[in-house]
Amino acid sequence: MSDVDFRQALIDAGIPTTEDGLRKTWEAEVAAQGSKVSNTGAYSPFWRVVTALVTKPVMWLINLISDTVLPNFFVKTAGGAWLEMLAWAVNVERKGATKTQGVLLFTRETTGGALEMPAGVVVQSAAINGHIYQLVTTADAVFDDGLLQLSVPVQAQEVGSGYNLAPGYYAILPEPVPGIAQVVNADGWMTAPGADPEPDDQLRLRTRNQFSAVNQWHTDAVYRAMISAFPGVRPDGVYFLHGAPRGPGSANAYVLFDADVPAATFLEQINAHVRDGGNHGHGDDMLVMVMPETLHALRVTFWPRPNLTAEKRESLQEEIALFIRAAFRESTASDYQPTLTYPQSRFSFSRLGEELHQTFPSIESLHFDNDDIVSELTIPRIQSLQVVAA
Repeated sequence: MSDVDFRQALIDAGIPTTEDGLRKTWEAEVAAQGSKVSNTGAYSPFWRVVTALVTKPVMWLINLISDTVLPNFFVKTAGGAWLEMLAWAVNVERKGATKTQGVLLFTRETTGGALEMPAGVVVQSAAINGHIYQLVTTADAVFDDGLLQLSVPVQAQEVGSGYNLAPGYYAILPEPVPGIAQVVNADGWMTAPGADPEPDDQLRLRTRNQFSAVNQWHTDAVYRAMISAFPGVRPDGVYFLHGAPRGPGSANAYVLFDADVPAATFLEQINAHVRDGGNHGHGDDMLVMVMPETLHALRVTFWPRPNLTAEKRESLQEEIALFIRAAFRESTASDYQPTLTYPQSRFSFSRLGEELHQTFPSIESLHFDNDDIVSELTIPRIQSLQVVAA
């Protein structure tokens, strides 16, 4: 349902919704009351006053009713604080923003002696579509004698999902640290994903789901409501496997995360709430798991415009790689916004090529060596990526 539908509802009720319609209705009402007004021209001082004092305010009210009040009566079209009130009515609240938390792997130059690194060390990513993300260490780190590498807890500088980057993205020390050779975010580096304030479309999904979840039985909707209440979990990112995978009464819930999958401790929190906290149906055996992955070796050849300099060709090659990685959920929609991979769907490389052309006009042509990826209850991830300039 759109704004036009609500305005049409007013029209169907016989309420004029344009200045011309209001003017004609006003003139008809004046005539019906026995008054005669002869000076009704466009430049009539009398009718200009009527328009200013009556018609304009009425138009304001009509626009308010059709564009704001009526749409915000319904979950499908409500937004902002209006949607929050409708969600509150079914015991759902908008999830707030959180900071990404995890650990980075620091490597020092030599194993001899002890090395102390105070908290507050900043590590950043390379620029992704102009955005640079920074993490900061939250605890003092001590390399004992003979220890070459050490995992150090970190937290994002600011809230938001943009900091949920895949392994290998955080590898730059903007200010060198004495004795430290390199740093990187390794596999499974996140302990808790960052999140933006829950957008209206996700809050709308959770609110709509709640209508199905309000019952005495533990249906998919009930478990989806519980799982999606955790930060970093989208309501449309929870998939169920029925058919008793571990015997009678058992089912799996697979959670789809963007970028790197959080560490096992994050899923343990969800399972503890569902399984150990008694938030499951009688006899239910519900296990929450990470969406299984399939790994793919990708290779694309591109032909740049002939007038590009060597520096711009290199930059274009790097941006193409980042765009493709974004499609495979290694970064979030805070940067590039390609069509994403999904479980139970087909990922089209021809569509990805079209989006690359639209995003980077400097590409003259490109070719993927890969065929489309058809996923079952799995999510495609990148095993290797080659971007070759022809």
